[in-house]
Amino acid sequence: MRDNSAAYREIFLNDIPMMDMRAPVEFAKGAFPCAVNLPLMTDIERQKVGTCYKQKGQQAAIELGHQLVSGRIKAERVEAWAAFARSNPDGYLYCFRGGLRSQIVQQWLKEVGIDYPRVIGGYKAMRSFLIESLDQAVTECDFVVLGGMTGTGKTEVLARLDNSIDLEGHANHRGSSFGKRATGQPAQIDFENRLAIDLLKRRARGQQQFVLEDESRLIGACSLPLPLHLRMQQYPLVWLEDSFASRVERILKDYVIDLAAEFLTLHGEEQGFGRFSERLLQSLDNIRKRLGGERHLRLRKLMQEALEEQRHNASVDRHRSWIDALLREYYDPMYVYQRESKAARVEFSGTAEAVEAYLQQRRSRCEA
Repeated sequence: MRDNSAAYREIFLNDIPMMDMRAPVEFAKGAFPCAVNLPLMTDIERQKVGTCYKQKGQQAAIELGHQLVSGRIKAERVEAWAAFARSNPDGYLYCFRGGLRSQIVQQWLKEVGIDYPRVIGGYKAMRSFLIESLDQAVTECDFVVLGGMTGTGKTEVLARLDNSIDLEGHANHRGSSFGKRATGQPAQIDFENRLAIDLLKRRARGQQQFVLEDESRLIGACSLPLPLHLRMQQYPLVWLEDSFASRVERILKDYVIDLAAEFLTLHGEEQGFGRFSERLLQSLDNIRKRLGGERHLRLRKLMQEALEEQRHNASVDRHRSWIDALLREYYDPMYVYQRESKAARVEFSGTAEAVEAYLQQRRSRCEA
């Protein structure tokens, strides 16, 4: 791995499996999609070794580490690493900096007859490589942003374009105040890594022109990388239009029918519906201040009545009342203002079919 950047590139382009030797707490803060956490030490063991290092120095810490990971514990961990290595003979192992922990694991594997490579520079170097590759893409590639009122189907249009980057998909969130899904969001670092790898793979296939959905800095709890967010305020904008009635139906499907189904699949019918109801009401409560007290209470009452009817007879018809009011009174005025503030950047507007055709033509011109 003399040319480390080239090696990192090959790892991510080919989804090469990796063993992450860091402690679980480190792995949870951020990792790579094809990495499995098989730590040298548990969180508690790592903490003890760290305290020893501060108080008594490196040698004492190393000796303590060998005492903590010995005997049956060591044998079980070596067997787990060996099983991974046998299943993934082309893989790698790494720790935070590619130092002591990965070297120890590499040595212990050699002792059972397995010569397994480690990533030079470890997690830190690979993470730096992905950050740099994302920054390069933002600087070097051509981007266009797809905007539109809430419920116009921007995500559906993006799904039909093979040069779109699904920011909301990477964040596992639909982007709005009601966009939280039944399953959780990735850690911030995981979100950034997924996005960087997605762009890296697409550029390797020759793509240099991408379509992004118009997003604020935050997609739920995930924050767009600052260089990308800043450039998104300057990229050309294509505006998607749809009828009010179609938008209501699309929101009903996404935020009521489909979201309820997610919760029921995860938690069962009774508990799932209860959690779905709590999530929907909490999403409304989260924008209470922006709605104002009276409007919030009125919409909450409509939502509660709709949920009660849905619970009793599975009908979702009454949900249209709060969706209609929320669009007319809250989202639409906000998006009209945003549309006006971005008017100079809008290079095309139209229906889904027209926008999709325009974006495909635009890509062809850029690649010609």
